[in-house]
Amino acid sequence: MQKANQYELRLTERTSRLGTETAFEVLNKARALERQGKDIVHLEIGEPDFDTPKNVVEAGVDALRKGWTHYGPSAGLPELRQAIADEISRTRGVPVTSDEVVVVPGGKPIIFFSLLALAEAGDEVIYPNPGFPIYESMIHYVGATPVPVRLHEEKDFGLDVDELASLITDRTRLIILNSPQNPTGGVLSRQDVNAIAEAIGDRNIMILSDEIYSRLIFEGEHYSIISIPGFKERTILLDGFSKTYAMTGWRMGYGVMRADLATHMTRLMTNSNSCTASFTQIAGIEAVRGDQSSVDHMRAEFQRRRDVFVAGLNRIKGFSCRLPKGAFYVFPNINRTGWKSKKLADALLDQAGVAALSGTAFGDFGEGYLRFSVANSLENLDKALDRIDTWARKNL
Repeated sequence: MQKANQYELRLTERTSRLGTETAFEVLNKARALERQGKDIVHLEIGEPDFDTPKNVVEAGVDALRKGWTHYGPSAGLPELRQAIADEISRTRGVPVTSDEVVVVPGGKPIIFFSLLALAEAGDEVIYPNPGFPIYESMIHYVGATPVPVRLHEEKDFGLDVDELASLITDRTRLIILNSPQNPTGGVLSRQDVNAIAEAIGDRNIMILSDEIYSRLIFEGEHYSIISIPGFKERTILLDGFSKTYAMTGWRMGYGVMRADLATHMTRLMTNSNSCTASFTQIAGIEAVRGDQSSVDHMRAEFQRRRDVFVAGLNRIKGFSCRLPKGAFYVFPNINRTGWKSKKLADALLDQAGVAALSGTAFGDFGEGYLRFSVANSLENLDKALDRIDTWARKNL
């Protein structure tokens, strides 16, 4: 029998404001069902099902053997920061130097550090909804006021620029953009980004541009607000290695920002993580500068899976799904099922053996939707479609 704690745990008020990422909770529940002998198709977690490219793995192994196992600079190894600066300069069409790059363990620290550095009580932060749940969680945590801007299905999950403009006030300190977008797969076009920039105008507002899926785009081109004249010094570009190079477990992301802000981000790294693992950064140099064919292959395969899964969902009673233009998620409308999102997601897991996420895991405006990750084999995607269809025929 477990002994009761003698002392009450006294947590800070801000700890109670922390949210979570439901994907990991559903993954744990799905694995518990598997331990009971149930077969589950995992479409809940946002992780490429591909292995890290061999040349990147070999670079990491070689780095370990050569002793890259010690502390490095808090901002990242100079060689990797320069490789990233060169890549962003080339792909975004703006000059970037290595002192404008901060390498961190994963993409989330850039979200966290940006909010810690820029927002506090009384400040407002505009963010997409439905959107990556850590945005809202961290806004609450630092004591700022979250201001959701709705993504509209009829706009292919783009935002209404007039609506965004109406939300900007004198208290707005940060606007978060995400394209390609999690959970909807929506992509901001060049026209969209230019319109957003025009709405912001010359206000002294920072933009956190989350571009972690920038290489996984199926239609059109990726366009960043950092590329617009006058916006580089107001933009923090977030990108990384997890999605592009199937390196989720390596934990490596980066931010590109003005050098004076990078100095403060680096101090946050020093105070929290010391540095990103050195051998992973050596592998990161190879990822950026080496053969890119694995990225092209992975993107093409995700597009093929997207096409199959969306077509299949649209044949299922109660489901209606637009074709996402990027990332590896689909976000079907399930309003015609008559079920709430969380209840339906739970039923599909418990009764059909398909793990998906409720749209409400991504904010209040996610009600009426589910998110499925197509980062699984076509065989398993077909199995999931069959199971969902069978469940719908019995229950709708």
